[in-house]
Amino acid sequence: MDRLKPTHKGTVMPGVLDGIRVVDFGRYIAGPFCATLLGDLGADVIRVERVDGGEDRFMTPVTTDGVGAMFLQVGRNKRSLTLNPLKPEGKEVVRRLVESADIVVANLPPQTLVTMGLDYETLKAIKPDIILTTANAFGSGGPISEKVGFDGLAQSMSGTLHVTGEPDAPMRANVPFVDFGTASLCAFATMAALRHRDQTGEGQVIEGALLKTALTVTNGHLMEQDQLQLDRVASGNRAQTAGPSDVFQTTDGWIMCMVIGGFQFERWAEMIGRPDLLSDDRFKDDEARGDNGVALSQAMAEWTATRSSAEVLDAMEEAKVPGGPVYSPQEALDDEHINATNIMADVDYPTLDKPARVTDFPVSMSASPGGIQRRAAELGEHTEEVLTELGFDQDAIDNMRELRVI
Repeated sequence: MDRLKPTHKGTVMPGVLDGIRVVDFGRYIAGPFCATLLGDLGADVIRVERVDGGEDRFMTPVTTDGVGAMFLQVGRNKRSLTLNPLKPEGKEVVRRLVESADIVVANLPPQTLVTMGLDYETLKAIKPDIILTTANAFGSGGPISEKVGFDGLAQSMSGTLHVTGEPDAPMRANVPFVDFGTASLCAFATMAALRHRDQTGEGQVIEGALLKTALTVTNGHLMEQDQLQLDRVASGNRAQTAGPSDVFQTTDGWIMCMVIGGFQFERWAEMIGRPDLLSDDRFKDDEARGDNGVALSQAMAEWTATRSSAEVLDAMEEAKVPGGPVYSPQEALDDEHINATNIMADVDYPTLDKPARVTDFPVSMSASPGGIQRRAAELGEHTEEVLTELGFDQDAIDNMRELRVI
């Protein structure tokens, strides 16, 4: 992580996307984190915000002036430009931004894109090879395409809630994995669009959708239902197609055990002193063990109930049975292995009492690594800098500020 320390507050170092400019009109996660990943790889990302700042800047506030934890994560490696793009002077700023850009990221409703002059046809008229990366809730082509939605609704409509929690209590994941998954897929598609542009000189429009991402993640469940009509319901933490795979209480906490395949099942049965389970037809293969997982979870629960988490995990490690601790957020922050992987970077921010623990670019690359090189920007921190780059003189900038365009 030493490579990050000089750059959190200052100069952005070259990356594989050095020379690529991204204009980020995104909000919350699906659009902004897509742009964040491109910034991690060296792109010059300009985040365009409302003059007073958007709500996504202030969610889960952690600083003395109310800036949110999510923003400190997805706002990294970006410059901040405040702008009202609906005023005539603001429209001219947008035009010059697009003219200077390679990619525009905007997870906004289609009609809002048109109103703001960010629809593909308008952008293409300004910059013929522009790439427009969009994301919405439900995807184009259906009766609810225009409906506003968030991560939890995509989880709900994909079947995820139905198979999570308990049969009479559907439960969503309290972390926005659909948002982050959509952002990651959009970044992947955007990189492919850059490659396409290199080959053909042609830009394009990209559309990610939260529901499509959620359906992709749940596709195995959906195919099983379509083919076999099993009508599965939720089973808590217990897996339905292998076992024992569940969360178990110890004398001082909780651990997770995930046994998949015959070899692991044999080692598990020997570990808990129940070799008799190996000849029981109820547990002859993964499917049967999933169907009869309650009995396997009960056997494991009885074994863990008299042992500490450390004792259980040591025994599982020795037997080569997959398992791990159930951590609180603080325990995750303190974990020796997590810290040794250098995934967490300490990033300063002017109104933080101490540096934020921000996850770095999540994939290691041996020749062209990505990484955090610039802390999240304060609201409008780079407005004059960007406008000057676009050719506006000081009088024009002062006039826009007086008119609340910036």
